[in-house]
Amino acid sequence: MQDSLILEVANIETDVLTGVYSEETGRPQPLRISIAVALQPQAEFAPDTPLSASKNYMDLKFAATGGLPQGVHFTLIESIGDQIAETLFLQDARVESVTVKIVKLAISEAGEDIGMTLTRHRRG
Repeated sequence: MQDSLILEVANIETDVLTGVYSEETGRPQPLRISIAVALQPQAEFAPDTPLSASKNYMDLKFAATGGLPQGVHFTLIESIGDQIAETLFLQDARVESVTVKIVKLAISEAGEDIGMTLTRHRRG
């Protein structure tokens, strides 16, 4: 059995220009984004293991906030997921896969999570 390391940042709330319908376009929508990144782990993580042996969790948060291009309208939230995954793949060659869950907060009527989950694996 192969070891795995999954780093996670959950429930980041941010506003992003997204949507298909006319009432959605031209203004940011609130989204809740969760990200899980698979890395090949070291054989062991000792108490004094440096951060360079893993990945800074704040890189995941940045990919969902500051890493998204400003002023760009994403028609589908799937394309936001792709943008986040690509940012994380470019940041670190050790990233094997990225899973992004996006919930559209503005369309919830009774607290339900409405959105999508996208998983991308490093190609090539």
